[in-house]
Amino acid sequence: MAGWGGVVHCWWVRCCYHLTTALGLALDSIRAHKLRSFLTLLGIIIGVASVVVVGAAIEGLGVYAEESTAKVFGSESYVVAQVAGVSSRKEFFEHIRRNKRIRPDDLRFLQAATGHLIHYSPYQFRAANVTYQDLEFEDALILGVAASLPEMRDISLVEGRFFTEQEDRAKQAVAVIGEDLRARLFPTSSALERMVRIQGLEFRVIGVQEKLGSSFGRSQDNTVYIPHALFTRLYGSTQSVVFFGRARPGTGLGLMEALDITRVALRTRFRLAPGQPDRFDTVTPDSIRSFIDQILGLISAVIVPVTSMSLVVGGIVIMNIMLVSVTERTHEIGIRKSLGARMSDIRLQFLLEAVLLAAAGGLMGVLAGAGLTFLLARLFEISLRITPTYVFIALLVSSTVGIASGWYPARRASRLDPVVALRAE
Repeated sequence: MAGWGGVVHCWWVRCCYHLTTALGLALDSIRAHKLRSFLTLLGIIIGVASVVVVGAAIEGLGVYAEESTAKVFGSESYVVAQVAGVSSRKEFFEHIRRNKRIRPDDLRFLQAATGHLIHYSPYQFRAANVTYQDLEFEDALILGVAASLPEMRDISLVEGRFFTEQEDRAKQAVAVIGEDLRARLFPTSSALERMVRIQGLEFRVIGVQEKLGSSFGRSQDNTVYIPHALFTRLYGSTQSVVFFGRARPGTGLGLMEALDITRVALRTRFRLAPGQPDRFDTVTPDSIRSFIDQILGLISAVIVPVTSMSLVVGGIVIMNIMLVSVTERTHEIGIRKSLGARMSDIRLQFLLEAVLLAAAGGLMGVLAGAGLTFLLARLFEISLRITPTYVFIALLVSSTVGIASGWYPARRASRLDPVVALRAE
């Protein structure tokens, strides 16, 4: 055993010596040609930085979509409608033909049958101009909802309150406005108790919603919440009703359990036999997130490989520079071989040089990508998030490119005939 231990120790010392020698020669070569080495790194730096920034944008888009979904749906609410969640015009018309229109009577049936377990709120909307004295806000989103909507979605107010069930039943002309309307119509004074005009009817402002920003490119601060009963009086009840549902606190029901109760009740209302598909659509936050994840996965599958192509270009540059380096150092290679250097020693020296170049370019690219991501996020106020996954992908590809691009020049250098190499000038 002692003999074998000595053999292993000698082998390990010899390997360390060859490795440190090759590493020292590679570093000396890189230091001797600083400008050329830096220019060689540019392709790798740009490629890695591109992957990092694109990855941060994709992850940031996912976070943005998650936050937008939470703003629109809440965390435990679901939507039921005649048509919802379609992805094409053809699918839209197929759902219009197949699904039944959900009328106010159907919603009242659900409230009577399952309202002790589930909160319901209709959610109908129209675009209309809102005026205050000589000021006008064009194409505001007028939302007819129930007083229970704040219990289902996180609707936070910076001023005032939401309307009550009694105000809804009495069809009182009260409104809760978004931040865009407040800023346009009441830039220097409080909006509370002011009278705005919608469709020729005056509404008393009783609340101002906190600023939400945009969701999927559309402002969420151009809204006006009014009682659904009054919305129906203004615009009629012919259009299909969209409604939110959420389990009441204390029932112990989860989102999917509450949705199943709603589905069963609505299927009963529509007299659907067992095995027949639903003749209405449902949308949950999870289904939206799943759809978004599929889209982001598709984007990643297309964009990241295309971006990584610049790393291949950087690898070709490294290979060309390494071939030039082999040609320049032919005489040196001949001297090393004549002094006993083996083919593996020469191969390791040039291969390490290529890998060091690629690794240094990868690290600099990560730093450049992180800096650019931070700068873009601050300048344009967009959500960008650097994740270890894309950093690992960038470094893995750059290291692989270094090994691949350095192998051929290293192999060529190691196979030079020492006599021919010594004659080289």
